[in-house]
Amino acid sequence: MKKYELITEHLQYFLYDEVHKTGIKNVVLGLSGGIDSAVVAVLASKVFGDNLLCVKMPSHYSSQSSLDDADELSLAFNLSSITSSIEPMLRAYEEMNPDMDNLRRGNLSARLRMSTLFDFSAKYSALVLGTSNKSELMLGYGTIYGDLASALNPIGDLYKSEVYELARYLGINETIIKKAPSADLWAGQSDEADLGYTYAELDEVLKLYVEDRLSREKILEMGYDSKMLDMIIERIFRNHFKRKMPLIAKLTSRTINHDFNYPRDIRL
Repeated sequence: MKKYELITEHLQYFLYDEVHKTGIKNVVLGLSGGIDSAVVAVLASKVFGDNLLCVKMPSHYSSQSSLDDADELSLAFNLSSITSSIEPMLRAYEEMNPDMDNLRRGNLSARLRMSTLFDFSAKYSALVLGTSNKSELMLGYGTIYGDLASALNPIGDLYKSEVYELARYLGINETIIKKAPSADLWAGQSDEADLGYTYAELDEVLKLYVEDRLSREKILEMGYDSKMLDMIIERIFRNHFKRKMPLIAKLTSRTINHDFNYPRDIRL
């Protein structure tokens, strides 16, 4: 069985099992026009059909091409989608805080979008699907309680370069696959420009450090750029807090997430 055929089958089973064991039938996700949300949407559509709701949440910084790509994907895969703009909320906050820089503006945009998704989650009794890939999670390239928040995430163990390969296997629109990755958080924003390297370059080193557990010295001996390697290692450790549940100070004999732990799907 081909690699991405097997991955697709496994992720579809994961989605079906983890959602239905909660007793919930519906799922919701943010559809940005980017490759990550496109892959999750197509995977989820194969499992949940009309019980999947895709929400486009543009702001005044969103590019029209991203919205067009989201619409094209929805048409190609018969996805149920709606638009819920965050522009009024974002503009109101910007007016109250004229000193906002791009980082604050981007973080707020991500959190407004996730707040919108969780409101739809409550409205339709749906679980929110995450769309962050492993490259972003390892590097901390995401907003805590923003795009990093979800009930479950089917692609969090796939590196960005693998998401591209899975997208091709799933037959996702070439316009989405070929465009430069961007979260559309402000005009002209680019993921790879922010990080300073392409995802192909980053993933190659990330796999050596994370999957193969090679030391910094060993990776340098293999001829990789020390500046990029040090940036990767520094980001992995500096952003570890984003990958953990809120830490609770231990005071009693049974503290949540310390020694009061049950499986996710525990039942009476």
